[in-house]
Amino acid sequence: MEQSKQSFGQKWSAARPTKTAVVWSWIASIVVTMIIGFTWGGWVTGGTAQKMADVTGEDAVVKRLAPVCVVQFNQDAQRAQKLKGLKATGTWEQADYVKKQGWATMPGEREADGKVAGECVRLLLLIS
Repeated sequence: MEQSKQSFGQKWSAARPTKTAVVWSWIASIVVTMIIGFTWGGWVTGGTAQKMADVTGEDAVVKRLAPVCVVQFNQDAQRAQKLKGLKATGTWEQADYVKKQGWATMPGEREADGKVAGECVRLLLLIS
């Protein structure tokens, strides 16, 4: 009867959890922290971070090389006619058109990059 008259605080301070309960509490806390961190906290694994860094690096290179493609387009003697041809080409084929013209082939390289060609198309259509 004496125990039922104790307040919650008194019961809490009198409680003596077992080692098993403490260990499982820690494990549960760790798991909940990991779930929250990976779901809402922005945590990523090393592999995911590497993939994100690779994509960011590739995007940066494409952004820097696309203006070179535009310069090569501007050096083409038939650029006005070829720009009309580019605009007449379907959206899905425009990058291939730029690659075939050789504008997306960077100095010292043998083949054009598709991403650079795609960004070059965007720039060419933007400036025209």
